[in-house]
This record gives sequence, C-alpha cells and structure tokens, in this order.
Amino acid sequence: MLSWIRKYGGLPLLRKTRALAANFLAQTDRAGQVQRDRLLELVRRNADSQFGRDHHFAEIKTASDFRHRVPIRGYDGHEPYIARVRDGDVGALFGRGTQVLMFAMTSGTTAQPKTIPVTSESLKDYREGWTIWGIQAFDAHPEIIANGLRPILQLVSNWKEQFTSGGIPCGAITGLTAQMQNPLVRTTYCMPPVTMGIKDIESKYYTALRLSAYRDLGATMAANPSTLLGIARLGDREKETLIRDLRDGTLSAKFDLPPDVRRAIRWKIRIKRKETARRLEGIASRTGRLLPKDYWPNLDFLANWTGGTMGAYLRHFPEFFGDRPIRDIGLIASEGRMTIPIEDGTAAGILDIRHHYFEFLPEDQIDKPEPETVEATDLIEGRRYYILPTTAGGLYRYQIFDLVRCAGFHGKAPLIEFLNKGAHISSLTGEKLSEFQVVSAVNAATAALSFRLKSYLLLPAWDEPPYYSLLVEEDDLPGRGAADQLASEVEARLAVGNVEYENKRATLRLGPIRVRRIPTGSWMEFQRKRLARSGGTAEQYKQPCLMSDLEAIEDFRLLDTTERCRP
Repeated sequence: MLSWIRKYGGLPLLRKTRALAANFLAQTDRAGQVQRDRLLELVRRNADSQFGRDHHFAEIKTASDFRHRVPIRGYDGHEPYIARVRDGDVGALFGRGTQVLMFAMTSGTTAQPKTIPVTSESLKDYREGWTIWGIQAFDAHPEIIANGLRPILQLVSNWKEQFTSGGIPCGAITGLTAQMQNPLVRTTYCMPPVTMGIKDIESKYYTALRLSAYRDLGATMAANPSTLLGIARLGDREKETLIRDLRDGTLSAKFDLPPDVRRAIRWKIRIKRKETARRLEGIASRTGRLLPKDYWPNLDFLANWTGGTMGAYLRHFPEFFGDRPIRDIGLIASEGRMTIPIEDGTAAGILDIRHHYFEFLPEDQIDKPEPETVEATDLIEGRRYYILPTTAGGLYRYQIFDLVRCAGFHGKAPLIEFLNKGAHISSLTGEKLSEFQVVSAVNAATAALSFRLKSYLLLPAWDEPPYYSLLVEEDDLPGRGAADQLASEVEARLAVGNVEYENKRATLRLGPIRVRRIPTGSWMEFQRKRLARSGGTAEQYKQPCLMSDLEAIEDFRLLDTTERCRP
C-alpha cells in the first residue's frame, strides 16, 4: 500500500483522513459540549439573516433559548425562506458571506420536490462525514487498499438537473461531490462523473456493469440495496449482451445513453476484455446465470442502508453476492448526514455530533401541540424518537419524520438506528400501522412459507369494511393457493405486532388483507412514475412497503381482484 500512496501522493491524504476520524471519535467523549458549541456557532453565523432576525438569534445564548425561540417545523415551514434563497436572496436564511452552491432536490410529500440549500459549509460537513465513514470502512477491510486502492462502484445523479430563477443549480448532492472529488480518489471509481447524465434507470445500471464487470472490484456503494439488486438482475437478464460487449469493446446501442456520454466514455469501453468475456461465458454456460459473485469474485464489502425496511432486500444478497460483509452507509439524506456507522452488520451509527445540532422528540410526543424534546446525550437506550437536525444548510429544528431508535452509546454520543419514515404510517380506523410493522410481518410470513418476493406494497382501500391490499408481482406467486397462504400469514403476524390492528380486525372495523397480483416489471414502472412526479433521482429512490394514499393503487394494473384472506 505504501508504494501506491507514495507514487500517487496519497500519503498526506491518508494521514489527514485518519486524523479527522480520530478527532471525531475523540469528540464523542464530550458529545454534550460539542453539540452545544455547534448550535451556538450556527446561530451566531446566521444571526443577521432574515430567519435569524425573525427568531431573535441575537438573544440566543443557550440550547434552552433556542428551543424557546424556534418552533419545530418541517419542510413547509422552511419553504418561504428557501423560496427567497432560490430567487437569489441568500440573506433570507444565511449570514453575510455565505455561498449557496446548489439545491439538493429530493422527493416531497406533494408533487413538488423539496429543495434543500447546499452551502459551502454544509457541503464541507457532508464531505467530511463521508470521509470519516470511508476511512473507518477501509481500515476495517485493509485488503481493499493492501496493494493500491481497488475500484469502487457508486452511482450518482446530476447536480444540474435544472436551475432556479436566481441561476442556482438544482439536483443531487452526490453529483456535486463526485465532481469535486480529489483526482486521486476519482480514479478508483468505475463510473466517471459524466455518467450522471444518464436518465434511463436500466441504461445507467447497464453502464455501471459494463464499466465494472472486468475490474477487480473492492466495494459497492449505493444508498438503497434495491439499486444493487437491480444491477444484479439486469446483469443476469442481459448476460449475453454484457459478454458480447466485453468481448467486442462496445456498449450495446439498445441502452439509452446521451450521445455526449457515449463519446466521453468511449475510451473506457473500446478496449476489448476478451479474457473476462471468455471466463464469464463459461460460467453462464455451466450455471445458466451470471451473477455479481461471478464478475466481482473478490468484493471486500457492500455499502448500503441496512435499517428499517431494507431487510426485505438484504435477504436476497447472498444469492447474488455470496457471503460478503455489509457496511451501513448511515442515516443520510439530502438534508445532511445524521449518523456514521463504524462497524459492519449493524444499522446503528454514531450521531454526527460534529457537523449538526440534534434534538430528539420521544415517539409519544409526536401528536402533542407543544412537544418536549431531549438532547442527544439524554437519550435512553432502546427508546424510539423522531430526529430533529439543525444544519448549516439553513434547517432549524427540522422535522424530517425519521423514526429512530437509540441502540446504545459510543462515549457519550448515542448510536442511532433508523426504523422508518413517520410518513409511512397508515391508519384507516385508528390502527396506526407502520411500515416497520409491515416489513416485519411480511418478512416473517415469507420465511415461514419459503416464499421470495422481489418487492411488495401494502395499500389501504375504502370498502365496507375498509381493508389493505398486498401487491405482489405475478411471477413471485404462481398459484392462487400461494396468495391465500401469504395473506393469512401476513394477517396473523400484523395482529401480533400491532394490537390496534388486531382489535380493529376482531371488531370487524377492518376487513382481511387481500393479496393482488400485478404484472412482472410493475415495480420498475412504479419507480419511474414516482420519480417523474417527485423530481427525485434513482439513487435517492426508496421503494415503499406501505403507503397511506388511497389512490396509489390506480398506478397499477391488477391481474385479479378477488383474492383475499379468509375471515
């Protein structure tokens, strides 16, 4: 490793990143003071903004003052100030000298996407968080840098999807960070920044395969594990095309790449990879399949979300990737990074006390008109909370509706595990069914029945009485009996996991679950529709397992409508 980092000037970079991580870990021993200092730093910096004047930032001396002056609010409460920043009035949210580099667009609760300001400082915070996470992950898997940093596959999206009236770019923050990568680091990534211009999801997935299948990949990085499964399934389905392209030094014209992207990556694909093609062709001939464990046999680890509903996807990983370690990338969103996991195999990560100020709203306080929050050091292990970040991106006591659990502490900083989005709660008759409960029930049901579902979605429906439909692609449930079995098993487990659901079913205020088949390929089409409406990106997309929208079922073509669990 030393010869490699000396040759490419990486030794100072390596020292710097390890020092940053060591400093962060040391800060956890005085987490309370670090948090209070960070809060007052953000307040002072933006005291002369319109938001700061409206909320009397100049008078805030303590965290208690801050809570008294600034109410908890979601995106809609911040939007009037953000709208002014979009129009070029940076002083609406930020102090003098603040530079707004872009707006991170992410799915909103309405048809309009949220636009989160990305300032020079918030981008620095974002990049530092990734640096701390990355060096911890690489040091835990030293083989990835033993003989030079091995290739990494990560997909990013365009940070210049559109522009505000003030001329500021809007898009994905991942695209901006990729554009700004250290040249030394950038050479290790299989996907060059220009590929962020590929719009079509399958074309982007295939390009990722084409640029990585011949390389000795060290790690994959994708927020949602469904992205990696999508790449894996496409590679198997298009194995003949992939093998031919590797052999001939081409990238099939049937995939929709913008002409400028094709031109830019031509030099990467024109080299013929005949030896790799022969090896993969032999595997495909013997097994009838082509999987990531075939073309990435030395993968050191996979990096993606593992908490909340992600277990529904992770159970498929061994089939495609073999027995590989998984490192959670942390609770991270367009609004900022909230946790930094430092171990494999757990969704829990250290709260990012260095870059943001956090409060936590106990789960039972969510519906109270004047809820009481607690600070990070006062969390109780095992309890559930809604996390409220205050960031350098102009968000204050921001209700992101992420339900988390305190899994313990590192020093005095809590270890936080994501459970589910508070928005993913459905309550037709007061049952307050959560996505977390749905995922737990379906996972247990499919395990008991030895079923394997690519994906699924539970949707409410008004009838007499109202009920829930469980949508499943037709090739996952070949027979009617299987659908009835699945409905019965999920029904039973939901009753165990949610006493209100059990009560509503027992009193016939809720009808039984109905399993409904949808055509194979429906999930990809559903993803396309949701992204088109929300303005989000494929990398940000989170496939819901529960939605409360009564009209969502209209997005699907139902192959049958009569199947239901027996009362």
